[in-house]
Amino acid sequence: MEFNVLSVVQLVGGLALFIYGMTTMGKGLERAAGSKLEKTLEKMTGNVFTALLMGLVVTMVIQSSSATTVMVVGFVNAGIMSLRQSVGVILGANIGTTITAQILRLDSGGATDNLVMSMLKPSNLAYIVVLAGVIIMMLAKKRRTRDIADIFTGFGILFIGMSVMESSVAPLADLPQFAELFAAISNPLLGVLVGTGVTAIIQSSSASVGILQALSTTGAITWSAAVPIILGQNIGTCITAFLSSLGGSKNARRTAMVHFYFNLIGSILFLIGIYAIQYTVGFPFWDAPIDKGGIANFHTLFNVTNTIIFLPFTGLLVKLATWSVPSGEVQEDPLAKLEPRFLTTPSLALEQAQRCIAEMGDTAKQNFKLATEPLFTDVAPNEDAFREHESFLDRAEVEIGRYLTNIHNIRSVDQRRQTAEMMHSLSDFEKIGDYAQNIFGRMDEFRQTELSFSPAAAQELRTMCAAVSEVLDLTVEGYVTRSVSVSRMVEPLEEVVDTLKERLKSRHIDRLSSNECTMQTGIPFLDIVHDLEKISDHCSNIAIYTIQLGEGAEEFDTHAYAKEEYKATSQFAEKLRYYQQKYLTQIDALESA
Repeated sequence: MEFNVLSVVQLVGGLALFIYGMTTMGKGLERAAGSKLEKTLEKMTGNVFTALLMGLVVTMVIQSSSATTVMVVGFVNAGIMSLRQSVGVILGANIGTTITAQILRLDSGGATDNLVMSMLKPSNLAYIVVLAGVIIMMLAKKRRTRDIADIFTGFGILFIGMSVMESSVAPLADLPQFAELFAAISNPLLGVLVGTGVTAIIQSSSASVGILQALSTTGAITWSAAVPIILGQNIGTCITAFLSSLGGSKNARRTAMVHFYFNLIGSILFLIGIYAIQYTVGFPFWDAPIDKGGIANFHTLFNVTNTIIFLPFTGLLVKLATWSVPSGEVQEDPLAKLEPRFLTTPSLALEQAQRCIAEMGDTAKQNFKLATEPLFTDVAPNEDAFREHESFLDRAEVEIGRYLTNIHNIRSVDQRRQTAEMMHSLSDFEKIGDYAQNIFGRMDEFRQTELSFSPAAAQELRTMCAAVSEVLDLTVEGYVTRSVSVSRMVEPLEEVVDTLKERLKSRHIDRLSSNECTMQTGIPFLDIVHDLEKISDHCSNIAIYTIQLGEGAEEFDTHAYAKEEYKATSQFAEKLRYYQQKYLTQIDALESA
């Protein structure tokens, strides 16, 4: 048997099976664990030790340190995990990734005449496991059962791929050129570069270690060649996190740098330590062939030792990452919280969308203030800030809406209701911004013509703006805190705003009739009153969505809920009297003056 083109095809095919099996098994395990996996990872990062433990456990479950690191990059990018919290998870992920190599070493035993023992070898047992997985998949009716089938089939395909790679490289044992190649790779720098390059290309340290373990069955790879390659493999696995952080926030990029510095500095320290011992004392096994178990053990030794070294110096990793990715003056995009990585975990995705809608609420408040303050002062309006905020509101409505429609696996009734509430609320917040834009535009035209409202008209507008501002503040507070009690205060105040609108229209028409005001000032006045009342209406909608979501209503119906249920309560009547006293008495005082 010789190594030829067919052998290369088998090697590549075996690698594809290996990666597919590892990915399938990891996804099956992840889905079987449910969304609690990510939520637990998010919550249990209070200190470096719990974070390390969670990083280790999650990586063991999903069989990929790259996937865990990408998940952490997503958390940091979304602002739900700090850069310092991410360090412990990354340390744990690097230990957890060694489990794959340790599993593969189970197939290191030699041939045996005992049929039972031979069947129990992973390379042979793999076919039985795949068969079991396929049978379960064919009979499965529930999603959880199909996840279990994926775990079985993934595990089996993993070992089948490994077996194919081993058989494809077996002829290399008889080629002197192959031994010479790995003798050259014994050069530490070249070995590190080879390990880094191969891992960066296939973006999986587990897969590249698996390739090395398959090649080790030829007996031509020595410890001196394998050690620098393994160190390089740990550096090369950082490429996935780098790619994941591109386009993210500065802290997301810093998280990728933490992963990189951990492996780079650790590899340098190991190289210095190992070669210092080799050139002074010497390792008796240095030029001896390495097997699967030796590769797995050194891979584990490196990551465990490296973690122990860096545990007291996590702050140093954070400082290096911060130095590598300086803050700059670029403002972070609030919509960066809409992490695509969370789309398969509804609880996380909905939480991030809710935070972004809360940002819309704050932005709408700012624009309302920017639009109404120039009505009563000589300060020139800040047009640049207003336009920037309005652009954000328009963009946020589109991007958040698209994000919500792309969330996968929404199964619970509560999550479906939450999604519906968000789709309603983000539209109303955007419309509040539109009406604020109307006021801003009308006032800008008004100022350019050098017109002004009469003292009575100006005071009436001031009173109505104060009422609408309070409505908006209560609406945003209720939405952000998910407070039903705060949201209940919106509707009675909105009723007062409706009354204010009618009184202001009536009184202004009287002024127009008596020539106290002109048509040039009268039309803008009525338009602004209309826009203020519309802002209050949309605040009422949002508040009612919040109340209905909190109380578990099956459908969102603002009109029926507002008119038939809440308005009939004594609490509503009490709050209505309070706001009538607060705002309508000011208008009455003006009328009697």
